[in-house]
Amino acid sequence: MTEFKDIHIAYFSMEIGVDSSIPTYSGGLGVLAGDTLRSFADLEIPVVGITLLYKKGYFKQTINEKGEQTEEEVKWNPEKFLKPLPNEVTVTIEDRKVKIKAWIYKLKGVTEQTNPILFLDTDIIGNSEFDKTITHQLYGHEDQYRLAQEIVLGIGGTRMLENLGFQNLKKYHMNEGHSALLTLELYNKLKDKNIESVRKKCVFTTHTPVPAGHDQFPKALAEKMLGEMIKPELKNDIFLDEKLNMTYLGLRFSEFINGVAKKHGEVSRDMFPGYHIESITNGVHSAFWCSKHLKKLFDKYIPGWEVDSFSLRYILSIPKEELWDAHIECKKELLRFVKEHNNVEMNPEIFTIGFARRVATYKRGDMLFSDIKRLKNIAEKSKGLQIIYAGKAHPRDWEGKQVIKKIINAMKEVNENIKVCYIQNYDISIAKMLVSGVDLWLNTPLRPQEASGTSGMKAAHNGVPQFSVLDGWWLEGHIENVTGWSIGAHPDNTKENIHLEDVKDMYDKLEYVIMPKFYNDRTAWIDTMRHSIAINGSFFNTHRMAQQYVLNAYFQ
Repeated sequence: MTEFKDIHIAYFSMEIGVDSSIPTYSGGLGVLAGDTLRSFADLEIPVVGITLLYKKGYFKQTINEKGEQTEEEVKWNPEKFLKPLPNEVTVTIEDRKVKIKAWIYKLKGVTEQTNPILFLDTDIIGNSEFDKTITHQLYGHEDQYRLAQEIVLGIGGTRMLENLGFQNLKKYHMNEGHSALLTLELYNKLKDKNIESVRKKCVFTTHTPVPAGHDQFPKALAEKMLGEMIKPELKNDIFLDEKLNMTYLGLRFSEFINGVAKKHGEVSRDMFPGYHIESITNGVHSAFWCSKHLKKLFDKYIPGWEVDSFSLRYILSIPKEELWDAHIECKKELLRFVKEHNNVEMNPEIFTIGFARRVATYKRGDMLFSDIKRLKNIAEKSKGLQIIYAGKAHPRDWEGKQVIKKIINAMKEVNENIKVCYIQNYDISIAKMLVSGVDLWLNTPLRPQEASGTSGMKAAHNGVPQFSVLDGWWLEGHIENVTGWSIGAHPDNTKENIHLEDVKDMYDKLEYVIMPKFYNDRTAWIDTMRHSIAINGSFFNTHRMAQQYVLNAYFQ
């Protein structure tokens, strides 16, 4: 494994998804972190990842017949996947000394380069009962609990790195604002107490274009919990409108700042005037998200593609029938899973739409069912339609839970005409089947609230075209009828979301463009599949993204 002293980059993330059996992620942010760290290992870039252990994971989702989501704790044994380290550090929370230990995961790249990921754990004898639980649950419910987690991640993580002998760290990369308290730790260790010295060491990636998505804590709570970590001379730099705003903390103390798509960079510059914000568009790890059937095809025709994702553009020379055969194998695997777990028999010959995201109202997960009559007519006029959904709503997101209920109830209404199912407990393993096994990937966010989105990138790697609102990465990856299709107007042509126009455009394109192409012009459809891989798969990957971070943010 890479020697700790040879590692120059520390990558902090509140969640990191490396395996569906290690439930330390909830969705896009954690999966992106896992993909990024995989690419660093593949490209032989020595990086250490830091996150929390989450002994009770995010949650296990159950949906009843009424469409009501309930949550259960996840039970898993860290010792099956991680190795405990003997090192221990402490942080002070509300004048209490809280002990922290770490577990290590060895992430091996394709060339045998192995990078460490550290999982911080406070469930230690000697800590109070409350402090033992700090690293139990991903995204805790109360401000006090959430801030305690962020103290452990940012301050505790930085101290653990020092304790373990990471002597030559040049950059601390904060993947979202959750870890921004590491800047206070770096500042307090300086002799000259110069903010610019901290800024030279810090990289900050912001992921959300929605103000409510940025962590904020009341000033009184922050002062009570952080105590002497907040130096008097820093108060004007730390607090904004009587709140500790973790995004502003990351912005204020970082030399390189970026959004996660070109459009998101623009939105972020409007949200945070006065800061120089670049954009590095997200990606996904090509080899991780390609199905085994596509991998076999790529290995045959594009040797070396795993270390050179850009070479996926050569998919255009692969025989069309072989790509189609590989896709059908993926589809059959998905439909076998659906039959086994949802007791729904689907036909691999029938056009199948997939929609699987974290369930939040701005993603408009129920938009496909806006006009039940129209949807039924589209299915009846064609040779058939199948729809597969998945996704979790945050336990406290009551509006998100209502979206799930609406989808389940709508599915009951169309069930006689359209085969439908909602797969429970969406995770990495289910996502891998979905993005490769459906025929079309649907995405319907409200503009401009999609910072980037990566699910459509995963689908593109498997030759599944995306049908999406022009927001996030799709503004960069969309070529109409070539890589997929747009829903609604281009954002340059409208200043506000026009929901009814989006709905009409979605139905019209399904009925008159997309489904006729699938059923009546298979050769042209496979061309779209190939271009999804050649144009989008070859660019929207974490190998390209990791290289951009190295060149633009780490060693500029």
